[in-house]
Amino acid sequence: MGLFAKVIIFTVFVPGTVAVVIPRALLGGGPVRFGSCYLPGLILIAMGVSTYMWCVWDFAYRGRGTPAPIDPPTALVATGLYRFVRNPMYIGVLLVLLGESIALVSAPLFRYFLAVWVMFHLLVILYEEPTLRRNFGSAYSQYCNKVSRWIPCRPKRPERDLTASSNPE
Repeated sequence: MGLFAKVIIFTVFVPGTVAVVIPRALLGGGPVRFGSCYLPGLILIAMGVSTYMWCVWDFAYRGRGTPAPIDPPTALVATGLYRFVRNPMYIGVLLVLLGESIALVSAPLFRYFLAVWVMFHLLVILYEEPTLRRNFGSAYSQYCNKVSRWIPCRPKRPERDLTASSNPE
């Protein structure tokens, strides 16, 4: 099976379940009714989907793997959105969930969004980060020192050795 086919299958079953099937079940499966804040919610959903898709592309194209733990990238992906934050794929899914809760003005969906965020955080610190440290060693540790786990920002530059540039008196 080709790499992109595996990515599509994973996306349908995992993020599709988290971001579509479970929220739909939480809403009772009836007709979807948008609330008064539907436009900001739809914008967040679009941002989340595009973030996720960009990351999947980087995993497949640059990392030669999928988001699935059974077929992970063979190279550390530190380009694209991964230059600014270590977990943009999770952030993309969270943006979709937050957007759904806002667009549908749904407290149960908002509570679900918060629960998923906690689960993602635990997954990252208990499984993914230790696994990536084992697989990519010092390259991953250096990446962690430069790039934030959850808050997107410009990557930190390596610190200069101040002892080499000190002026003798």
